Amino acid sequence: MARRSYASFGNADYGIWYRFAAVLVKPVTTALVKPEWRGWENFPKEGGFLTVVNHNSVIDPLIYAHFQYNSGRPPRMLGKSAVFSVPFIGFMLRKTGQIPVYRDSTDAAKAFRAAIDAINHGQVVQFYPEGTLTRDPDLWPMTGKSGAARVALMTGAPVIPVAHWGAHEIFPPYGYGGRGKGKASLSLFPRHRVQVVAGPPVDLSRYQGQEITAQVLREATEDIMTAITDVLAGIRGEQPPAERFDMRRASQARGQLAADRRDRAVTTDEESAK
Repeated sequence: MARRSYASFGNADYGIWYRFAAVLVKPVTTALVKPEWRGWENFPKEGGFLTVVNHNSVIDPLIYAHFQYNSGRPPRMLGKSAVFSVPFIGFMLRKTGQIPVYRDSTDAAKAFRAAIDAINHGQVVQFYPEGTLTRDPDLWPMTGKSGAARVALMTGAPVIPVAHWGAHEIFPPYGYGGRGKGKASLSLFPRHRVQVVAGPPVDLSRYQGQEITAQVLREATEDIMTAITDVLAGIRGEQPPAERFDMRRASQARGQLAADRRDRAVTTDEESAK
């Protein structure tokens, strides 16, 4: 798809700090990736909306920011509050209006209020609904958290699913080597092909007028994750797993396995002592 003019949306809001950040970030991403970006026609030309994005590399935010910046609608991204404490990076995040997420604290609700306020003022807010890098062995989107669904249902704003693919070849998550190829390492050159594709809005119309209950949030979140997965499946040309990876279930399984091992060790010790 041809690059869309910044002016084509008519309501881009690039301040001096946002433009300065672009001057810093765009040469880095340009040096690292061969971009294939599609789907800007799915972004609303006016009004606030959410983008929901999969997450499989620590450099995803840089690449996504470049993609979104070039669409003409600058993003406000939600990020872990700890990143805002990093010298200079935190300064730039605050100056460009990014939104810190304070987990497990009394300030946790501030991020959602800020996101709702931004959308109501016609801005774009980006979520990583998984909340962290995917732990799925093949890097498919795992179960999502309900924050994006809650903001979407409270504002009624469009939700645009966006999928990354390729950044994991540059900076792999958790030593991912890819389908049994072994531990991967940082790979900067030659430039890697990285695709970022925005899909059509997620259909959340069946939840309109309903009370925002835990069940509604779970179902809406699953609809959002399915939409992201569908876009990613189109990029990869592969069939996603039938069951979505769930970190909580995996953690419980690991805990049960560790407990079983301890029980076996105790039993062995007792039998040896007889």
